[in-house]
Amino acid sequence: MSDTTTGSAGTEGNASYGRKPFTRSRSHFADRITADGRHGWPVEADRYRLVVSRACPWASRALVSRRLLGLEDALSLAVADPIQDDRSWRFTLDPGGKDPVLGIHHLSEAYDAREHGYPGGVSVPAVVDVPSGKLVTNDYQQLTLDLATEWTALHRPGAPDLYPEPLRAEIDEVMDGIYRDVNNGVYKTGFASSQQEYDEAYEALFARLDQVSARLADRRYLVGDTITEADIRLFTTLVRFDPVYHGHFKCNRNKLTEDPVLWAYARDLYQTPGFGDTVDFDHIKRHYYQVHTGINPTGIVPLGPDLSGWTTPHHREQLGGRPFGDGTPPGPVPPGEEVSPAATF
Repeated sequence: MSDTTTGSAGTEGNASYGRKPFTRSRSHFADRITADGRHGWPVEADRYRLVVSRACPWASRALVSRRLLGLEDALSLAVADPIQDDRSWRFTLDPGGKDPVLGIHHLSEAYDAREHGYPGGVSVPAVVDVPSGKLVTNDYQQLTLDLATEWTALHRPGAPDLYPEPLRAEIDEVMDGIYRDVNNGVYKTGFASSQQEYDEAYEALFARLDQVSARLADRRYLVGDTITEADIRLFTTLVRFDPVYHGHFKCNRNKLTEDPVLWAYARDLYQTPGFGDTVDFDHIKRHYYQVHTGINPTGIVPLGPDLSGWTTPHHREQLGGRPFGDGTPPGPVPPGEEVSPAATF
């Protein structure tokens, strides 16, 4: 996640949130890992390492996709500390503060190995080439699409088709509006530096949420009758809405729990294997409230909201739909990748 276009997400950048107009950086490293290796990076099992923060909605897309597609054995996982320092994402959750596979303390070291002196922000998700230690891509928009379409030889048996070709035009259209007004819209609202900027982002956000709620009133998923990439991208924002966006980002017209359709839809996905088992509410809350010192200078992390409702019945199965299409649910979370029960509710 790269929240601004200015430098790294270190202490100076964190303090600037809410003090200047918000713009999201384009992914500087946009190489693709493909089946035919046409960008110089062929799909290979055990060659690459996915670096994420469980706090970050953009990285969480990759976490969900990797689980649903069964790529855990082919694409290893590194989880960064949700609290960044002046060198951005760090591996202080690992023994010795060093990633055990890459042998580095900060993700920025992989960026430097790729482009020495790179002046831009250090963002997740990132894929690193293990043999060379170089960053391959931080293109969060393309990464999950490639996991779904280019990594098929390494998918688990029964993996769902998250980007079915006949529906791609509709999926792209739905995702475009959700990205602009919801995924990115909460940031434009939360980091607004003027009342007008805030008002415009707030109105666009809730207009889009109302539109999505109406769309989902009589259909279980956003496009077609199975889970697609569009659902993954909406879910990672919805699951953060009440814990951080409603209060911290002033997205407070209503809570997610106050929209019966979106709340049931989000619970349906949360309770689907591959979604809720990747969510760490502790990492989410600590990152937003402690890192964004420009809009929360005290660094106090709220104790609420009550999150126990995420496991209550949603009744969305009455709308039909087949979560995995002709496929099957993913298996158990691999050992060592489980989210602590204390980080859920």
